[in-house]
Order: sequence, then C-alpha cells, then structure tokens
Amino acid sequence: MADEQKQSSLSPKISFVLGLVTGLAIFGLVAFGVVMIRGGESNGGDTAGTQPTPSGDPTEPAVPDGQPQDVTMAAVTEKDHLRGPLDAPVKIVEYSDFECPFCKRFHETMKQLKTDYGDKVTWVYRHFPLLSLHTQALKEAEAAECVADLGGNDAFWKFTDKIYEVSPGNDGLDLKTVPDLAASVGVDKAKFQECWDSGKYTEGVKAQYQDAITAGAQGTPFNVIIGPDGKTTPLAGAYPIESFKQIIDPMLASVK
Repeated sequence: MADEQKQSSLSPKISFVLGLVTGLAIFGLVAFGVVMIRGGESNGGDTAGTQPTPSGDPTEPAVPDGQPQDVTMAAVTEKDHLRGPLDAPVKIVEYSDFECPFCKRFHETMKQLKTDYGDKVTWVYRHFPLLSLHTQALKEAEAAECVADLGGNDAFWKFTDKIYEVSPGNDGLDLKTVPDLAASVGVDKAKFQECWDSGKYTEGVKAQYQDAITAGAQGTPFNVIIGPDGKTTPLAGAYPIESFKQIIDPMLASVK
C-alpha cells in the first residue's frame, strides 16, 4: 500500500519531466529546421548553386549579391579569355570550375546572355577549381590553358563549351578523353599532351584561384558584373538569366 502511494506521488513529477523533455526535443527539431531553411535562403538555395567554402580564407569578406560593391580583383585585359570585345560596356567575369554541376548549368545561361546582348556584354572566364570537392578540376583548367596556348582564344572557348557539354560534373569526366577533346577543337594532340604533362599552367590556374578568393568568392560559379563606369556588382551562384538582366539593363541604359 505504501509503495502504491509512493508511485502515485511520483507519477505527476515523472509526467512533468517527460513532458518537458519531449517539448524541448520538439522545439530543437523545429529550430534546426528553421536554421536550415534560412541558411538555404541566405545562400541562394539550389537556384544560386552555392558550394562549400574553398580552402583558404578570403582576403575580403563576401559581398552582397546584386548590389554594387568594391571588388578587389585583377583588371580585365586582352590576356584574359574573352568572349566579346575588350571595350564592351558591360563585362561579366565568371570564376568557374569545370567539374561543378552548377557551373555546367550556368554555362548555358551565359551563352544565352551573349546571344541576347551580343557585343554589348563580354564574358570573361577565369578558373576557380575547388579541389576539396573536385580533384580533377585543376587538371582540366590546365588543359584549357594548353588549348588556348596552342589554338588561341577561339579554341579555348570551343574546348570550354565541349567540357561542359560532355562532363557530368563531380569528377565524372574520364581524364583520358581530354586529349581527344582538345584535338576535336583543332589542337595538335601530341603537342597538347606535351603541354598538359609539363604542368606549364599549374601556377597560372592557381593564381586565378587566388584572385577569386581575393574578390570574395566562396563557391562556384562566382560572377562579377562590371558596368560602363567601372563599378562592380557580384552575383555568387548560378542565378537565372533574369537576375543578370535586372543588373545589366540599367547599366546599358546609362550608356549614351
């Protein structure tokens, strides 16, 4: 009888504790879900095509998307890979990774932008291989530089188009096929292989990687839109074409 009374007196306390623990667990799950949702929105979600922060810290903090900001980056020159004239009113500098699936999708967006704007917008391609995610990206970037060395700017862009066309992303491209891809855009296969094996452009690609970090890139693709007045507007991610046009159209409207 005494035991029954004791259990009866403890039951409300046990019920209270169990209820408190359950409530805290549910609250924790809800809070976690909210944090995850907000994190996706702040990073642009899947639409923006964000990637984890690459190794190395940016020398400047990440800049807000879609707003003019001072971006520290190498000046665009004739030595860059240009799709369009150097003196175009608007330039889009893309820091990209050949094995990034978001970059593969975004490549088509950039091609459409060039079709829509012609020589009013020049596309500038720079390498940003995220080796912590894509172990092949550096070698593929070096391959593109060898193609440019041997075949010029047109060959570089044909090769770049071809890589994004055939590679599934995430190290899915068989590197043994790369020399044949180079040959398919008109480059001598033997000379390409010699250049690629030499590591001639390893340091040059790494320098572009560091330039991206300095500019505030934390993932791929990272884009900087340069207006007629030289002001820069970053867009970090594989944004849809409409997002770019909302920035480009006012820039072009300001040109007399």
